[in-house]
Amino acid sequence: MLSVTIVKADGLKGHVYDQKTGEPLVGVTVILEQTKLVALTGLDGSFEFKKVTPGKFTLVISHLTYKTLSQSVTVVEKDNPHITIYLSERNSKGLSEVVVSATTKASSEKTARKLEQKSQQVMNVVSGAAIEVSPDLTVANVIQRVSGVSIERSSNGDGQYAILRGMDKRYNYTLINGVKIPSPDNKYRYVPLDIFPSELLDRLEVYKSLTPNMEADAVGGAVNMVMKDAPNQLSLNANVATGYSQMLLDKGYTRFDAGGINSKSPYEIHGKDYNATPADFATGTLNYKAKNFAPNIVAGLSVGQRFFHNKLGVIVAGSFQNNYRGTTSTFYDASNVGTEKYQKISNMRERQYSEQQQRSGIHAKIDYAINDNNKLSLYNAYMNLLSFQTRDGITTNVGNGFDPVNGNAQLTYQSRSRKTDQKIYTSTLHGEHKLVPGTLKLDWSAVISSALNEVPDNTTVDLYGVRTNFQDARTTVSKSTRRWERNTDNDIAGYLNLTYTAKIAGTKVDFSAGGLYRDKQRSSFFNNYKFLPTDLNATYGKDFSSYADIKWNIEKATGAVDNALTYDASEKTTAGYGMFKFKAADLEVTGGVRVEHTDQGYDMLFARGESRPAGHQVYTDLLPSLNLKYQLTSHQNLRGSYFRSLNRPGFFELVPGVIVNEDYTERGNPDLKRAIADNFDLRYELFPNHTDQLLFGVFYKKIQDPIENTIVSDAVRGQDQYYTPGNFGNARNYGLEIDYIKFFHKVGFKANYTYTNSSITTPKSYRYTDDKGNQTTGKVDQTRPLYGQSAHIANLSLLYKDTQHGWDAQLAGAYTGPRINVVSQFVDNDYWQKGFIQMDISVEKKFRNHFSIFAKAGNLLNTPTTIFIKGANKENQDVPGQNNANETLIRKDYYKQTYLLGVRYKL
Repeated sequence: MLSVTIVKADGLKGHVYDQKTGEPLVGVTVILEQTKLVALTGLDGSFEFKKVTPGKFTLVISHLTYKTLSQSVTVVEKDNPHITIYLSERNSKGLSEVVVSATTKASSEKTARKLEQKSQQVMNVVSGAAIEVSPDLTVANVIQRVSGVSIERSSNGDGQYAILRGMDKRYNYTLINGVKIPSPDNKYRYVPLDIFPSELLDRLEVYKSLTPNMEADAVGGAVNMVMKDAPNQLSLNANVATGYSQMLLDKGYTRFDAGGINSKSPYEIHGKDYNATPADFATGTLNYKAKNFAPNIVAGLSVGQRFFHNKLGVIVAGSFQNNYRGTTSTFYDASNVGTEKYQKISNMRERQYSEQQQRSGIHAKIDYAINDNNKLSLYNAYMNLLSFQTRDGITTNVGNGFDPVNGNAQLTYQSRSRKTDQKIYTSTLHGEHKLVPGTLKLDWSAVISSALNEVPDNTTVDLYGVRTNFQDARTTVSKSTRRWERNTDNDIAGYLNLTYTAKIAGTKVDFSAGGLYRDKQRSSFFNNYKFLPTDLNATYGKDFSSYADIKWNIEKATGAVDNALTYDASEKTTAGYGMFKFKAADLEVTGGVRVEHTDQGYDMLFARGESRPAGHQVYTDLLPSLNLKYQLTSHQNLRGSYFRSLNRPGFFELVPGVIVNEDYTERGNPDLKRAIADNFDLRYELFPNHTDQLLFGVFYKKIQDPIENTIVSDAVRGQDQYYTPGNFGNARNYGLEIDYIKFFHKVGFKANYTYTNSSITTPKSYRYTDDKGNQTTGKVDQTRPLYGQSAHIANLSLLYKDTQHGWDAQLAGAYTGPRINVVSQFVDNDYWQKGFIQMDISVEKKFRNHFSIFAKAGNLLNTPTTIFIKGANKENQDVPGQNNANETLIRKDYYKQTYLLGVRYKL
């Protein structure tokens, strides 16, 4: 097709759109023949040639997935009509349903917006293209950019767990390519998202409503990682980068020798009757050394292609990240915790963390189309997060007042060296079969998954003493512990789905039925050895100069394997569903019911007088759902949904034994019940083109028997307090979400805001001492937000994209409002985390030879994690850091900035 347009001499401007959808096209090549001028369309599909001399020219407009178009233009001195060009796809098909295939750019922003628009349920999608140019290296950091999602940080400041719509991490589950994966956590079900390198994804999907063919244990929602798939032609993507942490530049890095660590304890190696000696334990965990140079290294590679006329697809992708981090922390302990409204600080702990994280992931997929009606695929993924952490700290006893001048503060020196190894493996064999094309189809999956968590030879050393002044110190050795922890979570699962399509009263209706069976087996092992020094009067600088010099005696030579964390657990889940889907005029309806039968049990291998050392919970749930989508126009939807879901107890949460942690004592609850939730959603959607969007939604959740952790007193021994899970009546959670994405020629922004309001009423204890020393105790009901829920969450990303010159840049900010960090047993004593802003930036420059350079920087504002109790005690005013008249500071962690510079090659 050849047309003629006349424009004026000072420039030529226009837009390129998709002929079928009317959406602006990004990255289209526009050549002004008879000149050397070339332009690429911007984020809004626009292009511009400046200072074109008068004359006749030919525009050639081309794109890989669209038909090339030529258009004649005449440039004159006057008039300036805007050039509008429409391109048709090479293989144009209807878009009533989005099917991502080898010919579709699965990681593109266009695909992400189409999936959101055409999906059956309420969902948000982050494209692989957006992930690649973002500052985020892990899935945990990527997901914080999604509306309604906040993250819980790990000890090094990076994101670790997702909180969806104010529902704690326990209320959502994680999928890889639509298949649930097990957790390496030794107590709970939730999966740490920092184990997954983000560059392995084609896109990240967050489901906020459920359909009957989805597993129902998601009150907040579900996170689905769609991994890279085989492209239609050879694709090669490689990158390597290096960087540094500002904290290590300022504070340095401390390491220990992990080479001699035994993965098994002496008890496991030699048997239960073996009496261990100090010679059975490696000394490397006691030998701390400074590392002068600790650069971060990130590398990734993916290769994929299709063969035999696109019948066979193969892709292999891998990622490796070796990062060094540092954290400066200050903790405060309150005397008689929870017994008074405003606590008096007894101890101040100053800690310095050094952590090396080696994150690696690899996945491979082979898919084969036997014919048009039968397809098979085999998918395998392996993720590993290996961490080496040292913690060095000083505890100052300030219970009798802090007086640095006279030096009356008692000191305790505490160090810890810890190696943690987390692994997740999953393998899925999947089949799709059109038994009767157009009428009956079947798909199935056979899945084997495993998760492992190992913490071998976790070593702590405590040194007690009194510092008479800040120049002279005498320190007495107190104790050391060596601990082995290991748990495995093995799943065998099968999925089956059958869909029959029929016409009823002229309307096509899909009837689906299917189910799943999963057998989960969990094993947890714990063994602890306690050491005392041979010479109780040994002093630092005289008898020893490092922990490795100290001579130890073992208090119990067989270790302490007889504890609550040595247990087995199992869970057998059987589910079936019936679902229907049809579209009548502009209304699309998806509904049905799901039934899930659960048999969850535990077995304490070393009971210590517990009345129920083994137990089972067996229950069946009927879970209906309905999703409505009304198409207002071709670019606008109105959605409404209802679904019932549940939340099962974590595995250790049912075990009635007691475990002693560093900062608190924990106990399970065999009477803990599952939570049941009724969830409602309403959302308006506007997709003016394939990049822009406006989403406005409201949600409401009513939760029966929500599960929360709190500190409670022992029913028999009132002086003993435990951190334990419980069911607390009913809770509600409602809110609204706004998503807005808008692109101009080279500049764009993505913004979202979520307001969440939740409430739960629980009994709380109080103990108050008046001025005369009289003490009053009792209980009262108190209403508070759900654990982990922030009232306000917001994201703003400023984007710059110059396709012609190869520039991409993003400045991303995320705000998370205040939220409860620890639920206290006592009135007005909950621990709160202050609201914080996370600011990150990334820049990339592409060159014509397939190479690009990129830079990323994280935590630009050095935002700390701050934990506090509302209200202050005047007696704390002399303690360093306790200078806020309205709060009692409990903890503050600083992480500082991180920097990364790298090169990428894409073919």
